[in-house]
Amino acid sequence: MTEAKVDHPITVPETPPSPELDFTFAFNDPNFSDRVLRIEILPDIPVSQSDVEAYVSNSDWGHNRKRRRAETEDIVVQCEEQVLHCNMLDTEDFVVCENQDEDAMATTESPSVSLCNCVNVKAAGIWITDCSTVLRVETIHISSPILAAKSPFFYKLFSDGMKQSGLEERQATLRIHESEEAALMDLLNFIYGNTLSTTTAPSLLDVLKAADKFEVESCMRYCSRLLGQLPMTRDSALLYLDLPSSVLMVDAVQSLTDTAKKFLATRYRELTKFVDEVLYLPLAGIEAVLSSDDLHVASEDAIFDLVLKWARLHYRNAEDRQEVIASRLARLIRFPFMSCRKLRKVLSCNDFDPQLSSKIVLEALFYKSETPYRQRLLAVENANATYRGFVDRSYKYRPVKIVEFELPHPQCIVYLDLKREECARLFPAGRVYSQAFNLGGQGFFLSAHCNMDQQNSFQCLGLFLGMQEKGSVSFVVDYEFSVRVKPEEEFQSKHKGTYTFTGGKAVGYRNLLAIPWTTFMADDSIYFINSVLHLQAELIIRQ
Repeated sequence: MTEAKVDHPITVPETPPSPELDFTFAFNDPNFSDRVLRIEILPDIPVSQSDVEAYVSNSDWGHNRKRRRAETEDIVVQCEEQVLHCNMLDTEDFVVCENQDEDAMATTESPSVSLCNCVNVKAAGIWITDCSTVLRVETIHISSPILAAKSPFFYKLFSDGMKQSGLEERQATLRIHESEEAALMDLLNFIYGNTLSTTTAPSLLDVLKAADKFEVESCMRYCSRLLGQLPMTRDSALLYLDLPSSVLMVDAVQSLTDTAKKFLATRYRELTKFVDEVLYLPLAGIEAVLSSDDLHVASEDAIFDLVLKWARLHYRNAEDRQEVIASRLARLIRFPFMSCRKLRKVLSCNDFDPQLSSKIVLEALFYKSETPYRQRLLAVENANATYRGFVDRSYKYRPVKIVEFELPHPQCIVYLDLKREECARLFPAGRVYSQAFNLGGQGFFLSAHCNMDQQNSFQCLGLFLGMQEKGSVSFVVDYEFSVRVKPEEEFQSKHKGTYTFTGGKAVGYRNLLAIPWTTFMADDSIYFINSVLHLQAELIIRQ
């Protein structure tokens, strides 16, 4: 009986990717080239002041230009054979064409070569190309396999474009504007050698744009990386943020735009110091700043006020303002961390669509009513989302949750949660304030302190209730401070009393927990539940 033969799979060890090959020696060398690239250099198109103003005033300019460019390139591909025979020129971008004259291989030519006008029709639109004078012509010996390996543009040119022309000459022609010449030469050198000699930001940006035109994604990523490593300014960061609207290969510049966003977020971290400057940032800039978790602001209420002020400054038309808030700006505001007083203003704000404002406020109130565990879970789930509405920032005034009662007396229960790292930053003499809250028509706040116990001479945790200064009105308030403790995780009363408040007065207890600061902050502390300290203040106004 013949034994069955079993084929065992052969495991091939995975080899690391080989480094990019360096073909610098072959650049513009006839011995290692199979074609000639003829570069016709045209005068730059003058940009009028009205064009500049239109760009500055229209935030969608980059998106419109990108769409027009894509449509134009589609036309070039569809009408390529016609273009090749009439030497058509696109005044905004380049056009690839096949040279029909074998004698036109001189390094330079007379600047008086005149080109024709052509009209091409696509769908319902008419594309008119206004041809102009060639300043000079440069020729370079190239290797089509090397260029085609790095660029889909050159791959299509050498595989399809030249076949459609019906000609056998080994010469291709590019037309570029004079200002693009240096960038194109740097790009060709990169295709051969995988590196660039230029190191300045303007030159690298020019090469990046040339790489986008000629579809050399590896060069775009290389330029993006180098630009991200150079010192950045406010203006350069804003310029990089605009790149996704003006290039076709958006993924290739993602690292650069991310770096620009981080730069702006860091520059304006202390937001209250730069409000006037931030108000005049473009839309992409304000989005980069307000998307940051690390902003140092008084409260999310201040972010809401800033967004409204920015929108009213940049969008005078009410409908446009409502649209940009709904589509771009509302997601920058973390409504669950706004005060209830300010959430009421959202409902009555004419700059918000009524349906949107109702949805936002309901979502915020539901979040406030959730348990701390559920709130943390929502924050974790939301951490990698575009809209980070459930992730708080570094607020000067910590958000609070409030339960209010009107009868039999004006009463409220206030919940203040502090993270362990926030408490650690209070040592040795710091304090943190809550958002203001309303009781009996008057503003109050809580403040947690690291202070010295006067009897025992050690630092400890203190908690105080303060009344905002508003005239000479007096209130008699019963107050009780509690803290949640392990293992039951229930609130335990720590201090209570009665106090007559007038404007600017505060009352509290210097050593709320009756233990030293080191014991309070110890790893086995009974007061931190999942690294959060839960404080509660119950307040009743006595008539």
